[in-house]
Amino acid sequence: MNNERERLVLRCSVPPLNYGSSIQQLARVGFFRAPVSPSLTGSIRQSVKINEELQRGNERMGLFCDVATEKKRSANQKRGSGTNTKRSGEKRCLECCIKCLGGIPYPSLIATILLYAGVALFCGCGHEALSGTVTILQNYFEVMRSPVDALDVFTMIDIIKYVIYGIASAFFVYGILLMVEGFFTSGAIKDLYGDFKITTCGRCVSAWFIMLTYIFMLAWLGVTAFTSLPVFIYFNIWNICQNATVLEGATLCLDPRQYGIVPIADAKTVCAGSEKFYKMCESNELDMTFHLFICALAGAGAAVIAMIHYLMVLSANWAYVKDACRMQKYEDIKSKEEQELHDIHSTRSKERLNAYT
Repeated sequence: MNNERERLVLRCSVPPLNYGSSIQQLARVGFFRAPVSPSLTGSIRQSVKINEELQRGNERMGLFCDVATEKKRSANQKRGSGTNTKRSGEKRCLECCIKCLGGIPYPSLIATILLYAGVALFCGCGHEALSGTVTILQNYFEVMRSPVDALDVFTMIDIIKYVIYGIASAFFVYGILLMVEGFFTSGAIKDLYGDFKITTCGRCVSAWFIMLTYIFMLAWLGVTAFTSLPVFIYFNIWNICQNATVLEGATLCLDPRQYGIVPIADAKTVCAGSEKFYKMCESNELDMTFHLFICALAGAGAAVIAMIHYLMVLSANWAYVKDACRMQKYEDIKSKEEQELHDIHSTRSKERLNAYT
């Protein structure tokens, strides 16, 4: 197969032969001074016939070479067009990705991620820490749930758990709303979807989100302060356990009445030297509950930082919306003035034309 291709290339590259024409031209110009003999004339005629056959073969070969060259050229064009189409497709995909990435409001995205992380940490760790607190009260302090519907410590813990469920669901929706608001007020979305009209409703929504975020920031500050109370209580219990193991003969007691967990009439004191005291200090429930409350406090602090970040983002968006509104009014006034000037100019032109005619 390779030898045939090489022969074809050689045939297409070698110029066609023409023996008879050269002899005829030599005879015309008088190259042969002596009379041309009949044998020479016959040889010339034979060469002419050979020349005609060679021309026919050259024409066939030239036609074949033209077809092969055309096929090769079309194949190269198809290959080049396929490569160009692939490159243009990759370029369009890259431009689309860059445009989509440019349309993401990254400050709102960072604030949303921080808010979700803080709320998840607070709700998850707080829920498990409250369950551990119930276990410690029942196993080591012998605090039992009231048989009647009274507002005891266990009922308060159940209420706080339901509040945690509500906080998790509410701030999940609120984070989505703030993210959507960031998308619609970002300048990148304006570049993507063209110019849009800044309505009064849009400005009111931005102002409403700023006020609501400020209220939620104050609420999370209160939650952070409230979460620091169990951290302080468990730190005192952990400190008493550490001192009781170091100091021998020291009389250290834990009284839940000091923290308002049980009524004053119920004496549920656990002192150092008792079996329950050492079991509680060596148990995993105390250590795990203490660290879970610390994580819940960190989550509440992260939520506060997210709210402050949201306030900065919303304030910047509000300034953008306000400037866009002013620019829109300026463009409307400018377009009206240009239209009026155009009308005046056209009217004067018509009057001059009528006066001239």
